[in-house]
Amino acid sequence: MTAAADLVLTNAEVHTLESPDETHEAVAIRDGEIVRAGRAFDVELLAGVETRVVDCDGRVVLPGFIDAHTHLPNVGRSLVHADLSVAESVDDAVSLLEERASAVHNGEWVLGFGYDESTWDESRYLTRADLDAVSETVPVVAFREDLHTAGVNSVVLDRFGDEMDPEGVQTESGDPTGVVVEEAVDVLWEATEPDREEMTELVRAAQEYATARGVTGVHDMVRGSRAPEVYRDLAAAGELDLRVRINYWSDHFDALHETGLRTNHGDGLVTVGAIKTFTDGSFGGRTAKLSEPYADAPDETGQWVVSPDELAELVAEADDADYQLTAHAIGDEAIETVLDAYESTADPASARHRVEHVELASDDAIERFAELGVVASVQPNFLRWADEGGLYDARLGGRRRQTNRYRDLLDAGVNLAFGSDCMPLGPLLGIDHATDHPNSDQSLTVTEALRAYTSGGAYAGFDEDRLGGIEQGATADVVVLHESPWEAESIRDIDVAMTVVDGRVVFEALD
Repeated sequence: MTAAADLVLTNAEVHTLESPDETHEAVAIRDGEIVRAGRAFDVELLAGVETRVVDCDGRVVLPGFIDAHTHLPNVGRSLVHADLSVAESVDDAVSLLEERASAVHNGEWVLGFGYDESTWDESRYLTRADLDAVSETVPVVAFREDLHTAGVNSVVLDRFGDEMDPEGVQTESGDPTGVVVEEAVDVLWEATEPDREEMTELVRAAQEYATARGVTGVHDMVRGSRAPEVYRDLAAAGELDLRVRINYWSDHFDALHETGLRTNHGDGLVTVGAIKTFTDGSFGGRTAKLSEPYADAPDETGQWVVSPDELAELVAEADDADYQLTAHAIGDEAIETVLDAYESTADPASARHRVEHVELASDDAIERFAELGVVASVQPNFLRWADEGGLYDARLGGRRRQTNRYRDLLDAGVNLAFGSDCMPLGPLLGIDHATDHPNSDQSLTVTEALRAYTSGGAYAGFDEDRLGGIEQGATADVVVLHESPWEAESIRDIDVAMTVVDGRVVFEALD
């Protein structure tokens, strides 16, 4: 006798997102696994006395979204500290920081996250003068949303200026402006690192935010933090509401290697991912490495955060130890350098080595991605900078039309995985951007974009056999949407009705 299901979603439009995409009326879940998808009559036969049966009233059911590049603790920080992503001007940002300053205990850091000056009428970084207006007695930091640039007040410069890489401390007439970039920012991350208790608070807030947006799994780019132990604490307590694949920064490589933790070690909810490294910086900070100068800075071509020689050495060592590699590369020269390093390994396709961002890829680079089998882990949220007059236009001029080439990558046969880089976290926003690309010839169909946010992330995490689809035997990670993304006027405005992770309902807003 067939055991009853734990959960049945019926009267729905269930999309498998396979190729071709098949649709069903219902899906049954038992013990964290999909046990049947098909006609409502057949699936409802699995309903028992204790089965929860949800009438979806025609809503769309999809595989759960996998954010293949995020920083979950930073999502939590934006929720707990000052959220500068909503600021529309320098004055707005300062006001938000002043509001935060009034809420912290005496002497504590005043932190803000996510400002984007490229959208402001006065398009400039937050400076020492701005942040001194917030406080002249406690440290104040405003992190730009790319996390490569920050503004600090005089207190921070007095306390930590000597520890910062001088190349990363911008000056005017010999005096620090309060704008710091790249390695100088690392000092701030170390100084403000949350302890275990605070990290737990941040992760709890972030996972609640993520599951409300249909996210069932994240690939978290973890930098020297307490996050990995907090993820495992929550998982052991049955309180982790999404899957976490931890891509450890290269600083952790030796420790991981010595303890025998390899890529894909884990229990299903918390898994070891790739070794994460850098090459260049960002367009916002003019530190992305370009083969030709910046349009608005003719003497600058960006900078190496990790030199090509250091990168090649790390890639060789980590690949030899059977780790997946993932490298941040934004500028065209940086992308080529990462591909050079991967090409020197034995089998980059089997290792599923990844490149993060891939914002300015040449024709040659796209061909090499396909030939090498390297995963392109990209963030469609970045397309808000691709319009005429936007950040890409200012930094790159006519080259802005060569950015974020999703159609070219997909047509070349490249494995494409979507993520948010928490700018902001939100798969439906990213799907909306990808299907309405400012360069229309690079737009994806709705189905293609959904796959990049589901099976694309699953493949990038070696999980395609259990995640990213809806079929018998697959892990029960699904999302229910109030509207169809194929029919909605605005995909980004679709509300999530339910999120299910490992067969457990972790978010619900059916009404």
